[in-house]
Amino acid sequence: EAEWTADDLPFLAARDDDPFSRYEAMQQLMINGLLSHIAGGPLESDVIIESMRRTIAGPALDRSFVAEAVRLPSEAYLGDQMQIVDPDAIHAARDALQGEIGRQLESEWRVIHAECARNGFSLSSDARAARKLRTVALNYLVASGASDGAAIAFDQFHRADNMTERQAALSILVSGATAEREKALTAFYERYAGNALVTDKWFQTQALALHPETVEIVEALGKHADFTLSNPNRARSLFGAFAANQWAFNRADGKGYRMIADTIIALDKLNPQTAARLVPPLGRWRRFDEARGALMRAELERIVATPNLSKDVLEQATKSLG
Repeated sequence: EAEWTADDLPFLAARDDDPFSRYEAMQQLMINGLLSHIAGGPLESDVIIESMRRTIAGPALDRSFVAEAVRLPSEAYLGDQMQIVDPDAIHAARDALQGEIGRQLESEWRVIHAECARNGFSLSSDARAARKLRTVALNYLVASGASDGAAIAFDQFHRADNMTERQAALSILVSGATAEREKALTAFYERYAGNALVTDKWFQTQALALHPETVEIVEALGKHADFTLSNPNRARSLFGAFAANQWAFNRADGKGYRMIADTIIALDKLNPQTAARLVPPLGRWRRFDEARGALMRAELERIVATPNLSKDVLEQATKSLG
Protein backbone atom coordinates (compact mmCIF):
# COMPACT_ATOMS: atom_id res chain seq x y z
CA GLU A 1 0.00 0.00 0.00
CA ALA A 2 1.22 3.46 -0.83
CA GLU A 3 -0.24 6.95 -0.68
CA TRP A 4 1.08 8.65 -3.77
CA THR A 5 0.78 12.40 -4.13
CA ALA A 6 -0.40 14.16 -7.27
CA ASP A 7 3.25 14.62 -8.28
CA ASP A 8 4.38 11.07 -7.53
CA LEU A 9 2.31 9.23 -10.13
CA PRO A 10 3.45 11.25 -13.19
CA PHE A 11 7.07 10.91 -12.05
CA LEU A 12 6.82 7.15 -11.56
CA ALA A 13 4.80 6.65 -14.76
CA ALA A 14 7.50 8.36 -16.77
CA ARG A 15 10.64 7.19 -14.97
CA ASP A 16 10.27 4.18 -12.66
CA ASP A 17 12.85 1.53 -13.58
CA ASP A 18 10.53 -1.29 -12.53
CA PRO A 19 8.16 -2.04 -15.46
CA PHE A 20 5.28 -3.23 -13.30
CA SER A 21 5.44 -0.19 -11.02
CA ARG A 22 5.65 2.07 -14.04
CA TYR A 23 2.62 0.40 -15.61
CA GLU A 24 0.65 0.68 -12.36
CA ALA A 25 1.53 4.35 -12.00
CA MET A 26 0.48 5.13 -15.57
CA GLN A 27 -2.81 3.28 -15.23
CA GLN A 28 -3.61 4.90 -11.88
CA LEU A 29 -2.78 8.30 -13.32
CA MET A 30 -5.31 7.75 -16.10
CA ILE A 31 -7.92 6.27 -13.75
CA ASN A 32 -7.65 9.21 -11.36
CA GLY A 33 -7.94 11.72 -14.20
CA LEU A 34 -10.93 9.98 -15.73
CA LEU A 35 -12.80 9.51 -12.45
CA SER A 36 -12.25 13.17 -11.61
CA HIS A 37 -13.66 14.22 -14.99
CA ILE A 38 -16.58 11.80 -14.66
CA ALA A 39 -17.37 13.43 -11.30
CA GLY A 40 -17.63 16.81 -13.01
CA GLY A 41 -14.09 18.13 -12.86
CA PRO A 42 -12.11 19.45 -15.83
CA LEU A 43 -10.29 17.02 -18.12
CA GLU A 44 -6.71 17.48 -16.94
CA SER A 45 -4.96 15.59 -19.70
CA ASP A 46 -1.61 17.43 -19.90
CA VAL A 47 0.15 15.41 -17.18
CA ILE A 48 -1.18 12.12 -18.57
CA ILE A 49 -0.09 12.99 -22.10
CA GLU A 50 3.39 14.08 -21.03
CA SER A 51 3.91 10.83 -19.08
CA MET A 52 2.64 8.91 -22.10
CA ARG A 53 4.98 10.83 -24.40
CA ARG A 54 7.95 9.78 -22.27
CA THR A 55 6.78 6.17 -22.28
CA ILE A 56 6.34 5.82 -26.05
CA ALA A 57 9.67 7.60 -26.61
CA GLY A 58 11.61 5.30 -24.27
CA PRO A 59 14.06 3.46 -26.56
CA ALA A 60 14.83 0.73 -24.01
CA LEU A 61 11.20 -0.13 -23.26
CA ASP A 62 9.66 -3.32 -24.58
CA ARG A 63 6.93 -2.65 -27.14
CA SER A 64 4.55 -5.04 -25.44
CA PHE A 65 4.97 -3.15 -22.17
CA VAL A 66 4.44 0.20 -23.88
CA ALA A 67 1.24 -1.07 -25.54
CA GLU A 68 -0.20 -2.15 -22.20
CA ALA A 69 0.97 0.92 -20.28
CA VAL A 70 -0.55 3.53 -22.61
CA ARG A 71 -3.85 1.74 -23.18
CA LEU A 72 -6.75 3.46 -21.43
CA PRO A 73 -8.62 1.49 -18.75
CA SER A 74 -11.83 0.00 -20.12
CA GLU A 75 -15.24 1.53 -19.50
CA ALA A 76 -16.23 -1.55 -17.50
CA TYR A 77 -13.15 -1.22 -15.27
CA LEU A 78 -13.90 2.45 -14.64
CA GLY A 79 -17.44 1.48 -13.71
CA ASP A 80 -16.08 -0.97 -11.16
CA GLN A 81 -14.32 1.93 -9.43
CA MET A 82 -17.60 3.79 -8.90
CA GLN A 83 -20.27 3.29 -6.27
CA ILE A 84 -22.99 4.11 -8.80
CA VAL A 85 -22.05 3.46 -12.42
CA ASP A 86 -22.78 6.25 -14.90
CA PRO A 87 -22.26 4.63 -18.36
CA ASP A 88 -22.79 7.84 -20.33
CA ALA A 89 -20.40 9.93 -18.23
CA ILE A 90 -17.78 7.17 -18.31
CA HIS A 91 -18.01 6.86 -22.08
CA ALA A 92 -17.88 10.61 -22.63
CA ALA A 93 -14.86 11.08 -20.33
CA ARG A 94 -12.91 8.17 -21.80
CA ASP A 95 -13.75 9.24 -25.34
CA ALA A 96 -12.62 12.81 -24.61
CA LEU A 97 -9.29 11.71 -23.11
CA GLN A 98 -8.66 9.23 -25.91
CA GLY A 99 -9.29 11.92 -28.50
CA GLU A 100 -7.01 14.40 -26.73
CA ILE A 101 -4.19 11.85 -26.47
CA GLY A 102 -4.66 11.08 -30.15
CA ARG A 103 -4.50 14.74 -31.17
CA GLN A 104 -1.61 15.79 -28.93
CA LEU A 105 0.55 12.81 -29.91
CA GLU A 106 -0.69 12.33 -33.47
CA SER A 107 2.76 12.57 -35.08
CA GLU A 108 4.14 10.01 -32.62
CA TRP A 109 1.29 7.57 -33.29
CA ARG A 110 1.86 7.85 -37.04
CA VAL A 111 5.55 7.02 -36.63
CA ILE A 112 4.82 4.08 -34.30
CA HIS A 113 2.12 2.70 -36.61
CA ALA A 114 4.49 2.81 -39.60
CA GLU A 115 7.53 1.44 -37.75
CA CYS A 116 5.64 -1.47 -36.20
CA ALA A 117 4.49 -2.56 -39.66
CA ARG A 118 8.07 -3.21 -40.78
CA ASN A 119 8.44 -6.43 -38.81
CA GLY A 120 6.24 -8.46 -41.16
CA PHE A 121 4.39 -11.50 -39.88
CA SER A 122 6.30 -13.59 -37.38
CA LEU A 123 5.51 -15.54 -34.23
CA SER A 124 8.50 -14.05 -32.41
CA SER A 125 7.85 -12.11 -29.21
CA ASP A 126 9.15 -8.92 -30.85
CA ALA A 127 6.74 -9.24 -33.77
CA ARG A 128 3.79 -9.97 -31.48
CA ALA A 129 4.69 -6.92 -29.39
CA ALA A 130 4.90 -4.78 -32.53
CA ARG A 131 1.43 -5.90 -33.63
CA LYS A 132 0.02 -5.05 -30.22
CA LEU A 133 1.59 -1.59 -30.14
CA ARG A 134 0.55 -0.93 -33.75
CA THR A 135 -3.06 -1.56 -32.79
CA VAL A 136 -2.82 0.90 -29.89
CA ALA A 137 -1.26 3.52 -32.16
CA LEU A 138 -3.98 3.02 -34.78
CA ASN A 139 -6.69 3.35 -32.16
CA TYR A 140 -5.33 6.70 -30.93
CA LEU A 141 -4.73 7.88 -34.48
CA VAL A 142 -8.35 7.25 -35.45
CA ALA A 143 -9.56 8.75 -32.14
CA SER A 144 -7.60 11.92 -32.93
CA GLY A 145 -10.13 12.73 -35.63
CA ALA A 146 -7.45 12.82 -38.32
CA SER A 147 -9.07 13.11 -41.73
CA ASP A 148 -7.19 10.05 -42.99
CA GLY A 149 -7.65 7.98 -39.83
CA ALA A 150 -10.36 5.68 -41.18
CA ALA A 151 -8.46 5.25 -44.45
CA ILE A 152 -5.30 4.20 -42.56
CA ALA A 153 -7.34 1.71 -40.53
CA PHE A 154 -8.92 0.27 -43.68
CA ASP A 155 -5.53 0.03 -45.36
CA GLN A 156 -4.25 -2.01 -42.39
CA PHE A 157 -7.37 -4.15 -42.56
CA HIS A 158 -6.96 -4.72 -46.31
CA ARG A 159 -3.20 -5.37 -46.31
CA ALA A 160 -2.93 -7.42 -43.09
CA ASP A 161 -1.22 -10.78 -43.45
CA ASN A 162 -2.50 -11.97 -40.07
CA MET A 163 -5.83 -12.09 -38.24
CA THR A 164 -4.54 -10.04 -35.28
CA GLU A 165 -4.05 -6.88 -37.33
CA ARG A 166 -7.06 -7.44 -39.56
CA GLN A 167 -9.49 -7.90 -36.70
CA ALA A 168 -7.89 -5.07 -34.71
CA ALA A 169 -8.49 -2.66 -37.59
CA LEU A 170 -12.05 -3.92 -37.97
CA SER A 171 -12.70 -3.45 -34.22
CA ILE A 172 -11.57 0.17 -34.48
CA LEU A 173 -13.60 0.89 -37.62
CA VAL A 174 -16.88 -0.56 -36.30
CA SER A 175 -17.12 2.10 -33.58
CA GLY A 176 -17.16 4.84 -36.20
CA ALA A 177 -19.60 5.97 -38.87
CA THR A 178 -17.51 5.97 -42.03
CA ALA A 179 -17.73 4.36 -45.45
CA GLU A 180 -14.67 2.29 -44.47
CA ARG A 181 -16.68 0.72 -41.65
CA GLU A 182 -19.21 -0.82 -44.01
CA LYS A 183 -16.57 -1.84 -46.56
CA ALA A 184 -14.52 -3.62 -43.89
CA LEU A 185 -17.52 -5.44 -42.40
CA THR A 186 -18.63 -6.65 -45.83
CA ALA A 187 -15.12 -7.73 -46.86
CA PHE A 188 -14.51 -9.57 -43.58
CA TYR A 189 -17.83 -11.41 -43.77
CA GLU A 190 -17.38 -12.45 -47.39
CA ARG A 191 -13.75 -13.48 -46.92
CA TYR A 192 -14.50 -15.81 -44.01
CA ALA A 193 -17.97 -17.05 -44.97
CA GLY A 194 -18.23 -20.68 -43.96
CA ASN A 195 -15.67 -20.40 -41.17
CA ALA A 196 -17.91 -20.60 -38.09
CA LEU A 197 -15.33 -19.43 -35.54
CA VAL A 198 -14.32 -16.37 -37.54
CA THR A 199 -17.95 -15.55 -38.29
CA ASP A 200 -18.53 -15.61 -34.52
CA LYS A 201 -15.82 -12.94 -34.27
CA TRP A 202 -17.64 -10.88 -36.91
CA PHE A 203 -20.79 -10.88 -34.80
CA GLN A 204 -18.88 -10.29 -31.56
CA THR A 205 -16.90 -7.35 -32.91
CA GLN A 206 -20.09 -5.49 -33.82
CA ALA A 207 -21.75 -6.30 -30.49
CA LEU A 208 -18.79 -4.80 -28.61
CA ALA A 209 -18.61 -1.65 -30.75
CA LEU A 210 -18.79 1.74 -29.04
CA HIS A 211 -21.27 2.93 -31.64
CA PRO A 212 -24.34 5.02 -30.73
CA GLU A 213 -26.60 2.56 -32.58
CA THR A 214 -25.08 -0.69 -31.31
CA VAL A 215 -28.42 -1.75 -29.82
CA GLU A 216 -30.14 -1.49 -33.21
CA ILE A 217 -27.17 -3.10 -34.95
CA VAL A 218 -27.29 -6.11 -32.62
CA GLU A 219 -31.06 -6.32 -32.99
CA ALA A 220 -30.64 -6.51 -36.78
CA LEU A 221 -27.83 -9.06 -36.52
CA GLY A 222 -30.17 -11.27 -34.49
CA LYS A 223 -32.18 -11.63 -37.71
CA HIS A 224 -29.13 -12.25 -39.92
CA ALA A 225 -29.18 -15.37 -42.09
CA ASP A 226 -26.08 -16.71 -40.33
CA PHE A 227 -27.41 -16.19 -36.84
CA THR A 228 -29.22 -18.84 -34.85
CA LEU A 229 -29.97 -19.03 -31.14
CA SER A 230 -29.68 -22.80 -31.28
CA ASN A 231 -25.89 -22.47 -31.67
CA PRO A 232 -24.50 -21.60 -28.19
CA ASN A 233 -21.28 -20.09 -29.56
CA ARG A 234 -23.19 -17.87 -31.98
CA ALA A 235 -25.61 -16.77 -29.25
CA ARG A 236 -22.76 -15.87 -26.91
CA SER A 237 -20.82 -14.11 -29.66
CA LEU A 238 -23.69 -11.71 -30.27
CA PHE A 239 -25.88 -11.34 -27.19
CA GLY A 240 -23.27 -12.36 -24.62
CA ALA A 241 -20.82 -9.83 -26.04
CA PHE A 242 -23.51 -7.14 -26.21
CA ALA A 243 -24.39 -7.62 -22.53
CA ALA A 244 -20.71 -7.01 -21.72
CA ASN A 245 -20.74 -3.71 -23.65
CA GLN A 246 -21.36 -1.38 -20.72
CA TRP A 247 -22.29 1.75 -22.67
CA ALA A 248 -24.55 0.10 -25.25
CA PHE A 249 -26.23 -2.43 -22.95
CA ASN A 250 -27.04 0.22 -20.35
CA ARG A 251 -28.55 2.72 -22.76
CA ALA A 252 -30.90 4.95 -20.80
CA ASP A 253 -34.04 4.00 -22.74
CA GLY A 254 -33.75 0.39 -21.56
CA LYS A 255 -33.90 -1.11 -25.05
CA GLY A 256 -30.74 -3.11 -24.39
CA TYR A 257 -32.30 -4.63 -21.27
CA ARG A 258 -35.46 -5.59 -23.15
CA MET A 259 -33.49 -7.20 -25.95
CA ILE A 260 -31.44 -9.34 -23.57
CA ALA A 261 -34.55 -10.32 -21.59
CA ASP A 262 -36.32 -11.31 -24.82
CA THR A 263 -33.26 -13.33 -25.79
CA ILE A 264 -33.14 -15.09 -22.42
CA ILE A 265 -36.82 -16.07 -22.67
CA ALA A 266 -36.43 -17.37 -26.24
CA LEU A 267 -33.11 -19.10 -25.59
CA ASP A 268 -34.42 -20.80 -22.44
CA LYS A 269 -36.53 -23.11 -24.61
CA LEU A 270 -33.43 -24.17 -26.57
CA ASN A 271 -30.53 -24.05 -24.13
CA PRO A 272 -31.35 -23.16 -20.50
CA GLN A 273 -27.71 -23.15 -19.39
CA THR A 274 -26.67 -20.61 -22.02
CA ALA A 275 -29.77 -18.53 -21.31
CA ALA A 276 -28.97 -18.47 -17.58
CA ARG A 277 -25.51 -17.06 -18.30
CA LEU A 278 -27.14 -13.98 -19.83
CA VAL A 279 -29.03 -13.10 -16.63
CA PRO A 280 -26.17 -11.69 -14.43
CA PRO A 281 -25.76 -8.41 -16.38
CA LEU A 282 -29.39 -7.59 -15.49
CA GLY A 283 -28.66 -8.61 -11.92
CA ARG A 284 -26.29 -5.65 -11.49
CA TRP A 285 -29.26 -3.27 -11.17
CA ARG A 286 -28.14 -2.06 -7.72
CA ARG A 287 -24.93 -0.66 -9.24
CA PHE A 288 -26.75 1.80 -11.49
CA ASP A 289 -28.93 4.87 -11.07
CA GLU A 290 -32.52 4.50 -9.92
CA ALA A 291 -34.03 4.78 -13.41
CA ARG A 292 -31.79 2.14 -14.97
CA GLY A 293 -32.14 -0.07 -11.89
CA ALA A 294 -35.94 0.02 -12.17
CA LEU A 295 -35.78 -0.92 -15.86
CA MET A 296 -33.49 -3.87 -15.14
CA ARG A 297 -35.70 -5.09 -12.30
CA ALA A 298 -38.75 -4.89 -14.54
CA GLU A 299 -37.07 -7.15 -17.09
CA LEU A 300 -36.01 -9.62 -14.40
CA GLU A 301 -39.59 -9.70 -13.09
CA ARG A 302 -40.85 -10.31 -16.64
CA ILE A 303 -38.45 -13.22 -17.00
CA VAL A 304 -39.52 -14.74 -13.67
CA ALA A 305 -43.19 -14.41 -14.65
CA THR A 306 -42.67 -16.33 -17.92
CA PRO A 307 -44.56 -19.67 -17.88
CA ASN A 308 -42.61 -22.95 -17.99
CA LEU A 309 -39.28 -21.26 -17.30
CA SER A 310 -36.35 -23.63 -16.78
CA LYS A 311 -34.92 -24.14 -13.30
CA ASP A 312 -31.57 -22.67 -14.45
CA VAL A 313 -33.00 -19.33 -15.57
CA LEU A 314 -35.63 -19.10 -12.83
CA GLU A 315 -33.06 -19.60 -10.10
CA GLN A 316 -30.63 -17.09 -11.62
CA ALA A 317 -33.30 -14.43 -12.21
CA THR A 318 -34.87 -14.88 -8.76
CA LYS A 319 -31.50 -14.52 -7.05
CA SER A 320 -30.74 -11.45 -9.15
CA LEU A 321 -33.93 -9.80 -7.92
CA GLY A 322 -32.74 -10.34 -4.37
